[in-house]
Amino acid sequence: MAAAGMGLAAAAIGGSALSSIAGAMGKEDYLPLAGRKLIVQPVLAVGLSERREKTSWRPWGGFHTQQDITDEQQRIGKELDGLAGKAEFGLEIRPLITLNDKNKAVEVAKQDHDLLVIYAATSWVDVLEALTNPAKWTMLFVRHNSGPVYLWYEIAHNRYLRKTVDPFGQPGVSSQDVVVDSTDEMLWRMRALYGLKNTLGKKMVCIGGASGWGVGGQKAPDIAKNLWKMDLQSVDYPALQTLINKARQDTELVKRCNDEAAKLLKQNGVSIDTNPEFLGKSFLLTQVFKELMQQSGTDAITVNNCMGTIMGASETTACMPLSLLNDTGFSAYCESDFVAIPSGLLLHYISSKPIFFNDPTYPHDSMVTLAHCTGPRKMDGQNLEPVKILTHFESDYGAAPKVEMKLGQKITVIDPDFDSKQHLGFEGEIIDNPFLDICRTQIDVRIKGSVDTLNEQTRGFHWNVCYGNYLKEYGYALRKVGMNWLNLSV
Repeated sequence: MAAAGMGLAAAAIGGSALSSIAGAMGKEDYLPLAGRKLIVQPVLAVGLSERREKTSWRPWGGFHTQQDITDEQQRIGKELDGLAGKAEFGLEIRPLITLNDKNKAVEVAKQDHDLLVIYAATSWVDVLEALTNPAKWTMLFVRHNSGPVYLWYEIAHNRYLRKTVDPFGQPGVSSQDVVVDSTDEMLWRMRALYGLKNTLGKKMVCIGGASGWGVGGQKAPDIAKNLWKMDLQSVDYPALQTLINKARQDTELVKRCNDEAAKLLKQNGVSIDTNPEFLGKSFLLTQVFKELMQQSGTDAITVNNCMGTIMGASETTACMPLSLLNDTGFSAYCESDFVAIPSGLLLHYISSKPIFFNDPTYPHDSMVTLAHCTGPRKMDGQNLEPVKILTHFESDYGAAPKVEMKLGQKITVIDPDFDSKQHLGFEGEIIDNPFLDICRTQIDVRIKGSVDTLNEQTRGFHWNVCYGNYLKEYGYALRKVGMNWLNLSV
């Protein structure tokens, strides 16, 4: 499967388009695309009850007058403004709708939001059910002591989720979608859904075609298309070679790339132990990759046969270009391994940080070594880590970064399985940057969780890492596409 796509034509990038790319090469730099905002529609489901003698006439809840509803509308508005101010991801919160009518609820559910947040104050179950569109995402918010207590603080589980029986019965909503009091609890769920929205349907340029690691990965491109709805655009190596040759003929572009390489070597914390010409050619290949992404209207790319074919075409390795792209906000992967790439995209959009796509080793003594030759430097999304530029290890050729990641840094580690049925994750801590005879960027990671369970449950091959702990968000997003999640760090 490693050779998959080698004979493919440039599916969406025809010959005339390739010529236009080469003609525009280096005229203006292409920047990563902004993620699509998560569109949130909040709804206050509330009504007032009339007194009736000698019978129960009002439900639970602190809503007795119109002023109580007005106060709650204002409270929700202030809370949502504060929540939006904390969001580091694209978030659009629409004006609050207040209703207590099933027919109006049906119309609201059809609107073009991504997530509907129901403030389930006092409306009855038929209104909540009408608001819940299984084709969209729904969150139920109830109050305990952050304001007037809500009716659905009592009955969200037994009436809305379980329909007064034991099995869950509300399509599209689970117990994970109910939030009590906390806007911070809402925010991390929204972060997860933002990540999922931007992963589903993602378009990716695949140099040498789409693939998947090992026998188990042969079906990975199909899973990426069907489960993750990805648009995989293949570019064959003859087409890439044409672009590289044209780029080399552009003396202005070659000079600019060599200047960028020289500028990199003058940065603090940067050293080199390979032929500097490889670095200049890496910047040139980076520009070719950007132009291919621009033509496809995406900011994601992967390189198949990066352990061989790309070297002859580019006279360097893909390691530095992929590292440079990830540092500037693109999503760039070696090996075209669609077992792990959807996972990396999801983690990237959840965290808003670059992803270290890596080879794991055998976990032992509460630690594991993770390594690859394409490590990003800007792992926190802002600051460049120190780097030594070496050859790619297996070929002893080209330019590859040995990134010195921050010791003591807490990280999220994700292990995707071959079948996209269950991913595994844990929180780690970087304890060393060793220099073993393996892929150049190397981290020793202390595992928070059972090593025995990790070794029993590991699936697939490549893992993904980002700075920070995003295990809650990742697991929440996985469940939205029907996958199972095993968090070793709970």
